[in-house]
Amino acid sequence: MYVGRRMSINPVTATPETTYAQAYKLMNEHHIRHLPILSGGKLVGFVVEDDLLKAQPSSATTLSVFEISSLLENLQLRDIMSSPVYAVEEDCPLEEAAAIMLDKKISGMPVMRGEELVGIITDSDVLRTLMEVMGGDQEGLTFSVRLQDKPGALASVTDAVAKAGGNIISLVTFRPDQRGGGEIYIKQQGANQKLLEEIIANDALADMLWIGKVEQYQPRLYGKKK
Repeated sequence: MYVGRRMSINPVTATPETTYAQAYKLMNEHHIRHLPILSGGKLVGFVVEDDLLKAQPSSATTLSVFEISSLLENLQLRDIMSSPVYAVEEDCPLEEAAAIMLDKKISGMPVMRGEELVGIITDSDVLRTLMEVMGGDQEGLTFSVRLQDKPGALASVTDAVAKAGGNIISLVTFRPDQRGGGEIYIKQQGANQKLLEEIIANDALADMLWIGKVEQYQPRLYGKKK
């Protein structure tokens, strides 16, 4: 999967002369956290929400409210933007973009087509893709197995799902560990759980690690409502 298929297109942009107040307004109006900075149509910088927060005076400042307001009103993005900017092309594999963001500790990158800005890829895009790949928006019987280090091991597991009357909606593989074969995570619908377990135990080249019905998970709340 490539960045060009998961990026946000036609991103909102700003210029080096855009003020702090204008940038803050742009981000709030468009519900975004990233602003590519263009000068003469060329990418010259990048501002994220954290940059605006870091630019605010400390809570321990002796400046008055009016002085702080005046300071931020005149502050331009050229003074706080990141430059040079890490960017990727549309044909960059999504997993490579994710690896770059992790390595560089950044939450997003501009996406380029030559010298033209065509989009933004962010950590939210990567998480949304992960959710879709793992079938997080669908209910189903989910299970995880460790494959034996033999040819046809994966095929034996997918065949087991079919024989048990199931239809796979998500299949994710993990790297092999020191014990040999890798692990796979499958979410499927329609299979008879008991029959599926029996087929995998007796006929598949894999060992069952976990199986259970997955429904939409509801987060727990802690603390008191203000």
